Amino acid sequence: MNTMNTNRDMGNTMLWQVSGTAPQAGELAEAADLLREGGTVAFPTETVYGLGADARRTEAVERIFTAKGRPSDNPLIVHIADAAQLAELTLPLAAEAAALAERLMARFWPGPLTLVLPVKPGAVSPRVTAGLETVAVRMPAHPVALRLIAESGCPLAAPSANRSGRPSPTLASHVRDDLSGRIDGIVDGGAAGVGLESTVVEIVDGDSVRILRPGGVTAEALREVAAHVVYDAVAAPGAGTGESEGEGEGSSAADAAAPRSPGMKYAHYAPQGLMQLVKGEQDAVSAYIQAETVAARARGERTGVLAFAEHAARYDADCVLVVGSLAQLETAAYGLYGALREFDARGVQRIWAETCPEHGIGHALMNRLAKAAGHAVVRV
Repeated sequence: MNTMNTNRDMGNTMLWQVSGTAPQAGELAEAADLLREGGTVAFPTETVYGLGADARRTEAVERIFTAKGRPSDNPLIVHIADAAQLAELTLPLAAEAAALAERLMARFWPGPLTLVLPVKPGAVSPRVTAGLETVAVRMPAHPVALRLIAESGCPLAAPSANRSGRPSPTLASHVRDDLSGRIDGIVDGGAAGVGLESTVVEIVDGDSVRILRPGGVTAEALREVAAHVVYDAVAAPGAGTGESEGEGEGSSAADAAAPRSPGMKYAHYAPQGLMQLVKGEQDAVSAYIQAETVAARARGERTGVLAFAEHAARYDADCVLVVGSLAQLETAAYGLYGALREFDARGVQRIWAETCPEHGIGHALMNRLAKAAGHAVVRV
């Protein structure tokens, strides 16, 4: 049986707690009403929690940017509950490209795949598209998200429900920590599933897609549908995770251009402490991290290590967190943002993180780690 409880003890932010996996019609009525009235409501998806507002109303979308402190040239993903809604938002593609889009939607929707498509003039607020002639759209695979979108009757612009630059939220408590008092409501539907944001792609032609942001749908899975999968330079394996001296070089030169997708520009996902990725043979990685933690502790700094389960026992720091297993990188993807937030909760000032192979979900995991570290990477 599904139940919903409403609390009003977070200032101006309402909290609805939903239990069960199939919310019934009417359970989300208050949250849906707020969205129709131009409000902002955070809700769970299968990737992370999103902060939703009616994508058609500029004043509503602007409230997302204000709450998050998000740069205005960063486009937003629009969430829908039915593929038929695409016709209201996008222009037709050429026949072969349209056929590929249909195959992608049939295979991955609902799910963590976002398609960048030509926007229909006037269909969404220009703040959603950041002035581009395209709009990013996805259909989430979470029953609460789908029900909320359907009940609101609105296509929902919904970036991650966190302060801009902070680790994305995978629990309603993360949303409360960042946005309580800044948004109208939070629907607590339990933990998100994948733990990393959706994969964003654009259709190049009838055979090819370009990955603009790696995420929950892997390149290997995309190749089961599209003959060719190519990468934008910012999204390519290894982008931002090469050798680095010092504490990080910031984003690549490609970041200077206007982003065509969320996640292509600006620092993201960062903990409050200074973070560095360490690449190399495992023995050398472990030795380097342990030496650095000893030196930092001698300086009076509180230290942290983000390690895989196979190696965590090698480290002696103030806070050693297991992000998951190298043998099952899906567990690491699921646990990444929670671990970064745990470092903050424990007041960690310096963090060193192990890396993983960039195949499957490991590509998206390394993309997020690099951004969290401000592209500070050392090879040992």
